[in-house]
Amino acid sequence: MAQKEYAGKMIELDDNGYFTNPDEWSKEIAAEMAKENGEELSDKHFEVLEFIRNKIKEGSSLTIRSIGKSGITDIKGFYKLFPGAPLKKATLYAGVSKPSSCV
Repeated sequence: MAQKEYAGKMIELDDNGYFTNPDEWSKEIAAEMAKENGEELSDKHFEVLEFIRNKIKEGSSLTIRSIGKSGITDIKGFYKLFPGAPLKKATLYAGVSKPSSCV
């Protein structure tokens, strides 16, 4: 495990860079993480991140399809918001563990 400073706060991360404690998350930390990757988060990004955090708190499984059915964005829009590996990137910025469906 490692620690990294985001938004003036030391965050515990696992070996893949995901939060070990989702309660440490904040919008400021997510924005800083995205900035490190050359991305800027919009209000729509944060809506998706909040949806992900709520689903995880409920104990629901998380898939690209469930995000596409969220009413926030469709699957195509999700890929545009988080290009490359959308579920990996979105869960990373949402401060939750990497989903088991992500390799």
